[in-house]
Amino acid sequence: MNPQTPPVNWIENKRAREIEHSPTVDGLFPPGISRQTRAFHSRIPGYHVSPLKSLPRLAAMLGLGGIWVKDESFRLSLSSFKVLGGSFAIYSFVKNQLGVKELNIFSEEGARLVREELGDFTFAAATDGNHGRGVAWSATRLGFNSVIYVHENTSQARIRAIESNGARVVVVPGTYDDAVRQVYQDAQENGWQVISDTSWPGYEDIPRWVMQGYTTAFSEVQEQLAAQGIIKPTHVLVQAGVGSLAAATIGFYAQLFGPERTRSVVVEPEKAACLYLSAEKGDGKPHSFAGDLDTIMAGLACGDPNPQAWQVLWDTADVFVKCPDYVAAKGMRVYGVPLAGDPFIVSGESGAATLGALMFIMQRPEYAPLREQLALNRNSEVLLINSEGNTDPVDFRKVVWSGRHPVPEEYQSLYEG
Repeated sequence: MNPQTPPVNWIENKRAREIEHSPTVDGLFPPGISRQTRAFHSRIPGYHVSPLKSLPRLAAMLGLGGIWVKDESFRLSLSSFKVLGGSFAIYSFVKNQLGVKELNIFSEEGARLVREELGDFTFAAATDGNHGRGVAWSATRLGFNSVIYVHENTSQARIRAIESNGARVVVVPGTYDDAVRQVYQDAQENGWQVISDTSWPGYEDIPRWVMQGYTTAFSEVQEQLAAQGIIKPTHVLVQAGVGSLAAATIGFYAQLFGPERTRSVVVEPEKAACLYLSAEKGDGKPHSFAGDLDTIMAGLACGDPNPQAWQVLWDTADVFVKCPDYVAAKGMRVYGVPLAGDPFIVSGESGAATLGALMFIMQRPEYAPLREQLALNRNSEVLLINSEGNTDPVDFRKVVWSGRHPVPEEYQSLYEG
């Protein structure tokens, strides 16, 4: 780690405030889609609304009105939001194959019908961990096989978690993006159906369904905020790999509120900042980020943007941010050792990146222009998504117990002690 690396580099997307209604958002997230996904997910055995946790003491310390954390570490038994997308995509694919408009695939009768029609079927996916686990979980519950491709640096804990949900795991040399390419090639040869959260020419329906599946979380958020007398979050910071979660988050609020949508910040690792790079290029096209993508934020270690997601973000995301690993590590520790009265939250590296970024943005003087640009102040109600819990226990302990990836001394003096 370079100790001179600043905690936050940011770039404003001026285009976003010039577009009141995005045709891309309308196409990917049509009105009512979150009601459909929520109705589907509510039929899954074990479904519960994941908690929305308030951090009022930290919000006061940072000069904010409120910080709200959608804690996806409680999502089903998988400690991640990813199952929302994978399960809805499989459901939508099966409906298409059967030519039906509605089907309870988790009922005994529905599952039997699906197996009779599709036979011995295999679903496949590439993953950094959580997406593959969700696909494997969904396939197993329908009685289907699954094969999940991971890159060579995927931790054994993540591989074992995928295998424990019934999948066969294939390790591919290279990065996540290499795994995406390899699983597609092998699926073509073996007759498998790929369930991917990123799109390419000729493969667009399933990634769209994945992103739509994620909107269930924000339908829940809106109900939870309404119970607190809050119409919507004023701001959302959302982490990004290929950009599908970010697009679902920001697209949801763009569809619901139009030009009055929530202000948004997309947060990426500096070593895998494909969306930041695309915004920096400024030509409206998604650009690949070169390199080995070596970041502790394993779920965000993606070099190729999802083209569908990028078009949503190009139209609607206000700011793109890239951060070094110590920002995510700080977020993990703050979640795990909260101020007195705030709730304890278990968050993995990818889940905590946005909290770390928010803290630096609010407390460093050099980010005053960013705070002013976003109108982040004591009237702000900020939404964060804890996208994963402790999905890699070994690395989690290295960060939280052993202090791996500490904040460099030059960035500590203003807010520590």
